[in-house]
Amino acid sequence: MLLSTTDSIEGREIVEYLGIVSGETVYGANFVHDFFASIRDVVGGRAGGYEKVLRAGKTAALDDMVEQARELRADAIIGIDIDYETVGERMLMVSANGTAVRLR
Repeated sequence: MLLSTTDSIEGREIVEYLGIVSGETVYGANFVHDFFASIRDVVGGRAGGYEKVLRAGKTAALDDMVEQARELRADAIIGIDIDYETVGERMLMVSANGTAVRLR
């Protein structure tokens, strides 16, 4: 599965637009606790533990989106957008959205 934030895949022709696909991951109260615990893991201005959680959330959201595209028999997902949002006071949501397409 080819993934792109652009609206095309260089060198390939889009022959069919299959629709919007998405994936979401929500982290609950344990995430908040783990986040504050990871503040201690700051090295060079970067919170390593927090970055790992965000990376894992992004990967899970992308994996869900790819699974949805595979069900549509897509070859690629274009126009991918990844968002991070707080939900309520104690939850973080990572969402990924894009357009599933077939290529020639």
